Amino acid sequence: MKKIVIPRNIRQFFRLRAGEELLLSGHILTARDQAHKRLVSVIRQNKKLPFALRNQVIYYCGPTGTPRGKVIGSCGPTTASRMDNFTEPLLRQGLAGMIGKGRRSQKVRQAIKKYKSIYFIAPAGCGALLAQKVLSKKLVAFANLGPEAIYSLEVKDFPLIVAIDSRGRSIYSDL
Repeated sequence: MKKIVIPRNIRQFFRLRAGEELLLSGHILTARDQAHKRLVSVIRQNKKLPFALRNQVIYYCGPTGTPRGKVIGSCGPTTASRMDNFTEPLLRQGLAGMIGKGRRSQKVRQAIKKYKSIYFIAPAGCGALLAQKVLSKKLVAFANLGPEAIYSLEVKDFPLIVAIDSRGRSIYSDL
């Protein structure tokens, strides 16, 4: 199984193939539906984003409340197709990767290929286990969205599978 540390090894994303398993370490951002809606609104209004999207990885996740003595609550992946309508504007801004669960639309698959991004899936139903891979959590934007706010998570050996690689190949239809 490959190990990739981001942002240092972000270029390794382009060599990954659909179906490959990896352990990701580094910083990723959480964002769900409402955060995506706000980000795209800022982009369409030609305003400055609260953070740079270039070379970032967004995890479609809304962590649960943090139990006492823990870094984060359960943090399993959200169904990615709910973010499909917001994906291309973020890819245009340089988003390197996305993490979620489930299929993506053909339009998103084509955009991933066009912008040389990547889509990973995280194991669904394993939110408590995935929380053990989170070393730190920091609020980044949209605090009023609660669990749907954008957080930066520092992760170590976060287990992922390449669902759509930067060539547009998908585990759902090409393997």
